[in-house]
Parts: sequence; structure tokens; C-alpha cells
Amino acid sequence: MAIDAQQILTVLDYCCDKHTFPMLDNGYVYLAATRLSLYRAPEEWGVVIETFGFSPRAGLPDTTIYTFASTLCNRDIPAGYGPKEIANLLATQPNNDMRFVYPIESGDWQDSHDDVIAAGVTELVVRGRKQAVPSLEVYERRGIALKDPPRVQVFEFCRYLADVARDLVLATPEERRMSLLPGMTQILQLEAWRHPNVVDTEERPGRSGTFQQLAEVLATGRTDSYHPSQPANTHWKNWPDGGSL
Repeated sequence: MAIDAQQILTVLDYCCDKHTFPMLDNGYVYLAATRLSLYRAPEEWGVVIETFGFSPRAGLPDTTIYTFASTLCNRDIPAGYGPKEIANLLATQPNNDMRFVYPIESGDWQDSHDDVIAAGVTELVVRGRKQAVPSLEVYERRGIALKDPPRVQVFEFCRYLADVARDLVLATPEERRMSLLPGMTQILQLEAWRHPNVVDTEERPGRSGTFQQLAEVLATGRTDSYHPSQPANTHWKNWPDGGSL
């Protein structure tokens, strides 16, 4: 069966209505980095969107991996779900899955009372690699205005990390594929794109020129179908309401 571009957009719009499509100005999450990847097989399609950021309610910074696909594999079923809950999940979310990874190791680097980098900390570990905590001047040079210097908020450090160690804080190739069918081929990866402001019910992937083109790429396998005419907006500076709640 051929892949239908309109059906892809219908799935993504449905996920917006169910609040399972990434909202980059999520009031509970300070955004730091994003990435989008497209996967394809002869009769299957997949879209993976990653967001790295910090939610004070979650504790550690995390990378959320949103997977949308014609067929999902190895779904992440919450612990404790019984047959009824699983059946409801599969019925209401047939084409989307969401997973979390934590690239920054836990430790005494984080002052959990104030969500700041603890005093005296000079380094922490990101995916097994030591990462230095920079001087205050470095944040300014990277375009990150500190909210309450000399204290550094955890989300501010995340934005610094996203600038200097992007591949470490976003998902690995294996993590991106966790919910996809084996053997699918990655055909496109975007580090920036025009993302709809899905808080506005008038903005949905189905009405987005960007996602219309991406759906056509998936349907045809032709990456030249993606030729954006609007500037990218996925940098965290474009979503000032993120983390404001």
C-alpha cells in the first residue's frame, strides 16, 4: 500500500488534539534543543521529534523522544498497566509513542531546592563524559542572559550544553529508533525547521507548509520535496513562554 501524505498529516493533527504532539512553548518545560528525523520503508513512515530541556517538576533535565509512525514497534507501556489500560492506550494513541532519556547523570551538581547549579561545582557528567561548568562570561557570549547571576539556573546550563554538546544531550541514533520498525531508513534529519504553535488550535501540522512538505517527502521518498520558504523557529529563544508556569 502506498504511503499517503494526507493520512500522515491527519495522524499528526489528531496527536495535536490529544496533546501528544510537541508543544515547544510548554509552560512546564524550559526548551534547550530540538531535532526532527524522517524514516521510511516501502509501505511505512515514521517521524521522530526530539526535545531537550528542563522541567523543575521532573528533577533531572531530559530528552523527550516523540515518535509518530504508521506502525509502532516495542511500545513503551507504563508499568502497572493491565489489559484494559493497554487496550485503551492502543485505541487512543495508535500512531504515537513517547520516551524519555536522561543525558546528564544525577549527582550533587544540582541544588534541587532552587533549581540552580550547586555552589562550587566545576563539572558534571553527560553520557559518560565530563563537562565543565563555564564561567559566567561564557553564558553571555553564547547569548544566554542569566536570570539571577551569579547563580546559574539548571535550564540556563542546559541551553549552554545544547550549544556546545548538542549531540550528547539529544538522542542517539539507537534511541531515536526505539519505537520504529527495524529496517526503516532515515531519509532526512533537520536541526531546525518551522514548527507550528500548536497552542493555537488554528495551527496544526496539516496547515503547516513545513509539515505538508515533510509528509510529501515521506510519501515519495524524495527529499527535494522539502524546500522551506519560512524561517526556522525551533531555537528556544523563539518560545519565551516555555517553563513559565
